[in-house]
Parts: sequence; C-alpha cells; structure tokens
Amino acid sequence: MPAFLKSALTPVTDYRATLGETPVWCQRTQSLLWMDIDNQRLLRYWPETKVVEHRELPSLTSAALLTDQQDVFLLAAQDGIFLYEYHAETRIPLCPYPGAPGTRPNEAAIAPDGSLWFGSMDLQEKDKIGAWYRFEKGDAQAQLMMDNVGTPNTLAWYEGRVWFADSMQKRFYSGNARRINPLKLSCFSSGDKTPDGSTLSEDGMLITACFGDGVLLRQQINQGELLTLDTVELPVTQPSCCAFGGAQMNQLFVTSARKGLKDPHSLEGALLEVETTTRGAGQYQFKL
Repeated sequence: MPAFLKSALTPVTDYRATLGETPVWCQRTQSLLWMDIDNQRLLRYWPETKVVEHRELPSLTSAALLTDQQDVFLLAAQDGIFLYEYHAETRIPLCPYPGAPGTRPNEAAIAPDGSLWFGSMDLQEKDKIGAWYRFEKGDAQAQLMMDNVGTPNTLAWYEGRVWFADSMQKRFYSGNARRINPLKLSCFSSGDKTPDGSTLSEDGMLITACFGDGVLLRQQINQGELLTLDTVELPVTQPSCCAFGGAQMNQLFVTSARKGLKDPHSLEGALLEVETTTRGAGQYQFKL
C-alpha cells in the first residue's frame, strides 16, 4: 500500500454510475454530493448512516456545488445555471447556459472569491469547441474567460493562482486566480496520463484522477511549479474526479465511470473511499 494511503480503497455504496463526476464534500452536513451525469442524477452519501439519496434532474448536469445557504446548491446544467433547493427539489434559474451548440458543461467549482467557474466541452469529445466561464450572483450571463478548449477539467486555487487542465491536450495550466488570461498561462505536461478531476490538500498536493489510466496522479504545487510525486493504482479503469471529506478531512472519495467500457467489472462506476495521511483543503461556497 502506498504511504499516502492508510486503508484499502473500498466502494461506499452499491450504486454504479454511468459517468460519475464532481464529488463535493459538505462540511456543514457531513455528507458527500456527486453526479451521475449521463443519467441526470444527483447523489448524496451520508457516511454516518451509510445512506445514499438520489435526486432526478430534468437536464444533463455536471455539478452540484455548495452555496452559503445550507442545502441550497448551485447546478451547472445544459439548460442553464440554477440554484437547487434540495429538500423541495426545485430549481431556480440564474442565467442561461453559455456554451456553443453541441456542447455540455463539464468541470465546475467555486473560486475563493465565491464565484462559479465552469467549462464546456464537445458532446462528441472530438473538437476544441469548449470554453471556460466565470459567473457570480447578479451577473446576467456567464463571462467567457477562454475559448478553443478541448475537455476542461481540474479547478484548484493555491499560492494565489488557479490550476486547471485540458484532458484532450493532456496538459495542466496555471494562471491568475481572479480570471483566466489565455495569454499569460503557465503550461505543464501530464506525461502519458489523461488528467480529469482533481482535489487539493492543505499543503498544496494536487491529486488528479486520470481517466482511462486507472490511477491517481500526485503532484506538488510549489512556487508556481507542478512537481510529479507518484501515481496510486486504483481498482477502476476510469476514475473521473476526487475530493477530500470526512470529519477530519482525511478521507478521499473517488468517482468513476462505466461509460464506453466493453466489459466493465463490478467496481466500474463506483464511488470509492480511502483514508489518507493528509488533509484536504475543503470547498469554497458560492456567495448568494
């Protein structure tokens, strides 16, 4: 077992997602949110009781993110950006979806200033017709930050910079933490790995699920550089994203996908959990 891990990787529920994505830990309620994008489903896991709740959504949705109101979440959906009142199961529209025809939302996260950042991608996963956007409460529409994007993934803020990835290009980028300026980006290769969603530890370790590679890629952010540490083998082929959670913020949750696999084994699409030797940085909240 790698020194980074303190327990075995285990599935936390029998649910298997077609395209599991965007795990988000809610510290207020001690629960985990994640999406099954292709099945238009929001899932919520309560570790104390081992209960998993399902919410059906009316459109393809890539993320349910925290706001500064408990149990009111922000949805990045193909038909717009919405507030979602969890117990009432109602959506309140905030702005239209800004992506080009033939795209859907993908990576999404809340920035330190309380704004929403999210990306769009080609539904066919072939062309660079995606983009990065920024939205804050009161905006009439999301603001374009960067176009000609392949598959936008990974959003993490550290050392006053934002870190993100393009899975299609197998590249990480870093830039200004307030707004992406395509002309002033630093670029880092992910080698032969395909970076998908990432999470960040308190001390600047970027942990990335590598889709199709069956591993977590561990890298250290240090003074604007991205230094590769190692990889951690996983029991799933298509890990898609990861997030720290738990009472001590040292549990790592990893989502995965069954989509596109000809002969998926029993764990493909599972939500996995493992105890680690480090602590997560936690999630920011959208300011209402």
